[in-house]
Amino acid sequence: MGKAITSRSEDYSQWYNDLVLKSELADYSAVRGCMIIRPYGFALWENMRDALDKMFKDTGHVNAYFPLFVPKSLFEAEEQNAEGFAKECAIVTHYRLKADANKKGKLIVDEEAKLEEELIVRPTSEAIIWNSYKNWIQSYRDLPILINQWANVVRWEMRTRLFLRTAEFLWQEGHTAHATKQEAVFEAKQMLDVYATFVEDFMAVPVIKGTKTPNERFAGAEDTYCIEALMQDGKALQAGTSHFLGQNFAKAFDVKFSDKNNTLDYVWATSWGVSTRLIGALIMAHSDDDGLILPPKIAPLQVVIVPIYKNGDQKNIISQKANEIITALRQQNIRVKYDDTDNVRPGWKFAEYEMKGVPVRITIGPKDLENNVAEVARRDKKEKASLSLDTIAEQVSKLLDDIQNSMYNKAKNFRDEHISEVNTWEEFIDVLENKTGFANAHWDGTGETEEKIKELTKATIRCIPFNTKQEKGKCILTGKPSEQRVLFAKAY
Repeated sequence: MGKAITSRSEDYSQWYNDLVLKSELADYSAVRGCMIIRPYGFALWENMRDALDKMFKDTGHVNAYFPLFVPKSLFEAEEQNAEGFAKECAIVTHYRLKADANKKGKLIVDEEAKLEEELIVRPTSEAIIWNSYKNWIQSYRDLPILINQWANVVRWEMRTRLFLRTAEFLWQEGHTAHATKQEAVFEAKQMLDVYATFVEDFMAVPVIKGTKTPNERFAGAEDTYCIEALMQDGKALQAGTSHFLGQNFAKAFDVKFSDKNNTLDYVWATSWGVSTRLIGALIMAHSDDDGLILPPKIAPLQVVIVPIYKNGDQKNIISQKANEIITALRQQNIRVKYDDTDNVRPGWKFAEYEMKGVPVRITIGPKDLENNVAEVARRDKKEKASLSLDTIAEQVSKLLDDIQNSMYNKAKNFRDEHISEVNTWEEFIDVLENKTGFANAHWDGTGETEEKIKELTKATIRCIPFNTKQEKGKCILTGKPSEQRVLFAKAY
């Protein structure tokens, strides 16, 4: 097959792009900055979506759907939110085209079809949703509202990368309304825990939970909680955020409720979301120079069976045994494919499924049948073993669990090895330029210092970890007093 993808050591960015395309997760589209999610990539997203959706419903949330378009006046209602997203907005100004009288086959904007009010293509849905909540909430009996929607959003990015940053992407966004501040804060933190559990248990990616600094908060939030993950190139990636919005949106849209004492008060709010960006995190946390390495819990295919034969008789006998194995695997709820196509050689198939990150490959030939065994290869460690056909389904089920756990432990060990405690500016620069990863350092708490460090190094404060201990020290840049360490890193 030749060299399929650029190696990570040669060009990490190109490796990532090659891998996304060659594994058929996504492709570039005719629309600048937008991507096509191919069937294999969408199957991966569906598995992630289904797992998250169950977790949302298990915590009392329900799904709904709100319009793609937001009237400009509604969008402007919460000033911080509007200003925060203003530079990324796509705007609909007209509702009709007409034929160009001077150029046959060309269409032009019909100026008579200009909208009375311009529409924003949603970059996020707080505005349109809180306008609706105003009509739905009158009393404490109407609360809480715990709604999630699976949708697409548009944020007009100039520099795009497949899955990581595109003008349009898929995500979920939760929007909840509560009677008290305590309930809303609990909700925001609970949903961050849901995200952390999903990313660690299903994606096998360890995360650090924490709070964003005021500079890095979601526009319109009082607090933003986040989970941060570390990629193999030593850069951080924000894997999910949950926002405590206070009463900002309730005040902007005049959403009040009467409490049990019949006193009017503004509603308390949260919003939270993760997107197809998680697929980018998955790729960069685990994969290698031969292709994807996918955790079994969300891999579109968990097992592929490849027969080795010389003639039709051998193929028929092997296929009969393969079908028995498939039945046994499916009884264990394992996603399995039997690839008996004749148009390519087995070696090509091996490379193809390695590229696509299928966790387990089972190979069966005539001699294997004679010995009542099959060769079983695991993608993550590239190890092979002969397993008895009598108990292969049970053994493969255990192997998939082992792969899931092994992938998490490998990623966690890498992450832990790349968290460096630094006390001086020189140590800080050394970590960013040589060791990479997270620099655990003191900061004086000011936005000015945060911006200066970003300007000098391109590193940002990823989060103030929840479990960080109070510890007096000196800011790495200014030398001013600091009460705790924060995590800096270069990031996607």
